[in-house]
Amino acid sequence: MEEVARSPFSAWESFYVIIGSSAAALTGLQFVVVALGAEARAMKAPSLEAFGTPTIVHFCEVLLVSAILSAPWQTMDGPGLALTLCGAGGVAYTVVVIRRAWRQKGYAPVLEDWLWHAAFPFVAYAALLTAAFFIEGDPHSCLFVISATALFLLFIGIHNAWDAVTYVAVLKSEERDEPTTHR
Repeated sequence: MEEVARSPFSAWESFYVIIGSSAAALTGLQFVVVALGAEARAMKAPSLEAFGTPTIVHFCEVLLVSAILSAPWQTMDGPGLALTLCGAGGVAYTVVVIRRAWRQKGYAPVLEDWLWHAAFPFVAYAALLTAAFFIEGDPHSCLFVISATALFLLFIGIHNAWDAVTYVAVLKSEERDEPTTHR
């Protein structure tokens, strides 16, 4: 009986189950944040597109990478191509986010915002793109880079979701503290 060659992805299965599940759960929680923000009228559409929507994209990217690397691939061609497209799409999307953040007027981003919403995601997606491109030549090293990238995107999403929650909470608190005026 021939022994089937073990895929280099199989060793990563538990890792991607954990972070993929986390990304899926956090995506749902971000919808709660957006709903609270809408209730507080805190996030206007351009600000939401620049600072809220990318968080969902990062969580979904982690979920997608997890799904791609959990599939029973027979060769490196398929996952390499899929992950290359994910990385390229992420780089392009980050450029769009930077443009949206620059143009929106509802919130004045500070250095921390530019780092967490622009620089860090760009670096993560560029690393994913690079590792995916070279995965056929060095799958072992590239899978470590891809896993670190997925975890980094998950942490970026968690940070940005927390940032959005605290922003909405502060605005709601300020709205409650404002004296009401009767006309």
